[in-house]
Amino acid sequence: MHRRNFIKLGAAGALGTVAISANSAIAASGQLNLIDASVAQLQAAMTAGTLTATALTKHYLARIKAIDQAGPHINAVIERNPDALTIAAALDAERKSKGPRGPLHGIPVLIKDNIATADRMQTTAGSLALVGAKAPRDAFLVTQLREAGAVILGKTNLSEWANIRSTRSTSGWSARGGLTRNPYALDRNTSGSSSGSAAAIAASLAAIAVGTETDGSITSPASICGLVGLKPTVGLISRDGIIPISHTQDTPGPMTRSVADAAVLLGAMTGTDPHDSATAGIKRQDYMRFLDADGLRGARIGVVRNATASHPAVQALASAALAVMAAKGAILVDVELPNISKYGDSELEVLLYELKTGLNTYLAEFATGAPVRTLNDVIAFNQQHRATEMGFFDQELFLRAEAKGGLDSPEYLAALANNRQYSRTEGIDQVLAEYKLDALFAPTGGPAWLTDTINADHFGDSFSTPAAVAGYPHITVPAGYVAGLPVGVSFVAGAYAEGMLIKLAYAFEQSTLHRRAPGFPASVKQHVG
Repeated sequence: MHRRNFIKLGAAGALGTVAISANSAIAASGQLNLIDASVAQLQAAMTAGTLTATALTKHYLARIKAIDQAGPHINAVIERNPDALTIAAALDAERKSKGPRGPLHGIPVLIKDNIATADRMQTTAGSLALVGAKAPRDAFLVTQLREAGAVILGKTNLSEWANIRSTRSTSGWSARGGLTRNPYALDRNTSGSSSGSAAAIAASLAAIAVGTETDGSITSPASICGLVGLKPTVGLISRDGIIPISHTQDTPGPMTRSVADAAVLLGAMTGTDPHDSATAGIKRQDYMRFLDADGLRGARIGVVRNATASHPAVQALASAALAVMAAKGAILVDVELPNISKYGDSELEVLLYELKTGLNTYLAEFATGAPVRTLNDVIAFNQQHRATEMGFFDQELFLRAEAKGGLDSPEYLAALANNRQYSRTEGIDQVLAEYKLDALFAPTGGPAWLTDTINADHFGDSFSTPAAVAGYPHITVPAGYVAGLPVGVSFVAGAYAEGMLIKLAYAFEQSTLHRRAPGFPASVKQHVG
């Protein structure tokens, strides 16, 4: 029998009545399928006593060993938590004595390796320069996840330094972690920078994962790996303890196999954090209340016609998605999003200024034990270790950032004002208000490209930048396949409209159910026609 259809791993014996099959969430025998099982289904199994956090954690660790480290060798997990089984056992005991803390009790989660954990794991952003650094405390979102009862299973690989080191980088590659491969075609790219989080959840190496985004780093890899990716409003989730690029655009967010799982994970991570002033007034809330299968009915959705796909097969999938939404009662309005071209250059200018200031602040607190404490130190380290750090691409963006002045520089302030004017006031906000829209719609991007470490990434279409520059929420959901490669569609709305986006994405997802588990082929046949 083919590996994808039925897999028995080393941990399977501990799972009792739980089968590991890949055809549907509930197998024909009625047994739970851990390949596609949702957080709610896993939680129900633990409540029923047919599954434990310990057994589930063993299963994922065994699957990481069999699929990530061997077999197709996805290379998505950069480090496993040596305390994961101990944490799971403690949560099992707590469930028996007190009951579950909530929907994430005992659920294994992977987090990107730019999110600090004060445990025996490292936080390196994939760079050898941060190997040995000891975080003095957990990132705020990690504290939130631990309090919710999640099992921190490990860290995921990423595009080194979240893809801000060079314009010629290869997404999914880091000096520490190597190259992450796409589970839908191993010779194709995962996109970045949350490459490992995307590949890991696509390959069912954990129940859910956390990624981070500055511009496209959640939504692009999620789309390319057939996932739901939710980039929240900047400030909804604390950035404390996350290796930064930009305090005006950075945000962590969920990367999951379903909209419902994204809603659960989002709610667990939110809250006011004194270390991040942008979270002032933010309270943890239940985003699952927005899961409405009829949520498209009456919704006014702006179809962004100047963000159509250049690939005809992708545009065909987007058109099919529009037909589904119309059939479900959505009111579709053709619009154009103005001024997109007016913040292309100024976005990077803002990122470079904020990178220098933010990274120096982070390293001063979180890089104890590492050989670097400033961006300039990192640049010098990379030069000294050129053979291992810069064999494929250089660090010209780091050099440009180091040459920038402070955040009081007139050039920085002008670029920031420009970004906010054209992405918000005369961009997303203007269109939403003018047409009385609930959200905007466009294809997220194209299918995965062939990984090419010589010529760098071959990026195609992308709808990530408007929401990224504005700091507004953006969700991508699977919309189908091109030659076996996943493609997603996006919903974007105004600040703190995550609930609306979850409602629309869930209704679309439940009407289509496009996602299917990957088969780990070495390549795909050329698309014809």
